[in-house]
Amino acid sequence: MASLFDPMQARRLHPYPLFRRRPLLRHLPACVLAGALWALALPVTATEPIPGHSLESIRTWVLEHNPELRAMGLETQAAEARILPAGALPDPMASVGFRGLDPDKPWRTVGAEREVNYALRQRFPLWGKRDLMRTAASQDAVAIGLDRITAARDLLSDAEAAYARYWHADQAVAVLDRRIALLRQVEEIAGVRYALGRAAQQDAIRAQVEQTSLQRERIERLAAKQEAAATLNAVLGRRSDAPLAAPDEAPRLAVRSASLAEALDAADTHPAVRSQQARAEAARTNVVLQRRNRFPDITVGVGAMQLGNGIQSTELMLEVEIPFQQRARRERERESRLLEEAALARRDATLRAVEERGASAWAQWTSARERRQLIQNTLLPQADATWQSALASYQVGEVDFGTLLEALNEWQGADLARVDALRDELLGAAAVRAIEGDIR
Repeated sequence: MASLFDPMQARRLHPYPLFRRRPLLRHLPACVLAGALWALALPVTATEPIPGHSLESIRTWVLEHNPELRAMGLETQAAEARILPAGALPDPMASVGFRGLDPDKPWRTVGAEREVNYALRQRFPLWGKRDLMRTAASQDAVAIGLDRITAARDLLSDAEAAYARYWHADQAVAVLDRRIALLRQVEEIAGVRYALGRAAQQDAIRAQVEQTSLQRERIERLAAKQEAAATLNAVLGRRSDAPLAAPDEAPRLAVRSASLAEALDAADTHPAVRSQQARAEAARTNVVLQRRNRFPDITVGVGAMQLGNGIQSTELMLEVEIPFQQRARRERERESRLLEEAALARRDATLRAVEERGASAWAQWTSARERRQLIQNTLLPQADATWQSALASYQVGEVDFGTLLEALNEWQGADLARVDALRDELLGAAAVRAIEGDIR
């Protein structure tokens, strides 16, 4: 026999009857449509290009996706939007006044009819003040736009430097891998000579110890590669663990200037210097504006008086400011002059800083280039010849294993030094290009 509590238990298990759930099917088409759109969006996300295969992909990504540049671009547009309002007329003032009201009952008039006064006033800044305010706002907008160009140069220089370190770490690991492979070959040669009784077992053991040391250095280079990848992603505005494509070839960073003097000639036109110059011009415009504030502005107004249902009279008003607060005006003028001098001093300081950066970058670039050329053209061929001679001599027993190992270390060490010098050359070239203004 069924319990009397069965319907109650069934209601607890299913608090909503089935016929109440049917309206939920109305949302099914919307869910299906959303799923279809999401499925269509997946290939687009999956096929998004991954930067890192070339230096051009890094530059393009910085200019298009860096959040700092995007924010500064919006700030530039906001500054441009302030130009028109800066020179606009102030909003007019409208007023309505009632006369003849009963003090005890303000909503009633004393007499038979209520007197109403209407007035409209407009303030007019004279003496070219509106043009000066518009000019100052325009100069500020130019300065903010130049700040964005400066940030773009610095970010591109940082991205090029980070990419050079990323490429260098990969190349350094490749050099160490070749060196380890050569040591294994040397170990095999030493083992064969030991089996023939022509060499000591210590030679093979020493080769193994050298391989272990190189494995430790390889781990350090791989860690440096991960750090370089995280730095590069940070400059690109991506997650630090975002994937990067493997570099296809060595980055090329051309320097246009033929001498340091030619490179420093571009310092005067650097956007950071021009930005400070624009701010100095805006401060100078503000000095003129503060002087013009000595002369009063006027306010023009019109009014009408309504008595009953008709206009009783009209009026025309003219108001003139009285320049009474002379001390405050003189302090504002003094403030504007001091701000102008500060802007000029900051422009000079920026120019000196740009020149110092350019000279340091030029010294780094030329020194690394000369070192790389010396290693590539002289040291590497010499070390290669020494290695080949030592290998041939060791196979016939004319030199010991220590001489062979030293020749191998000098040869592969010179190759690693070449890669390091090329990295320093690329870092210096990136800094010089930031001064020259090559952001392509």
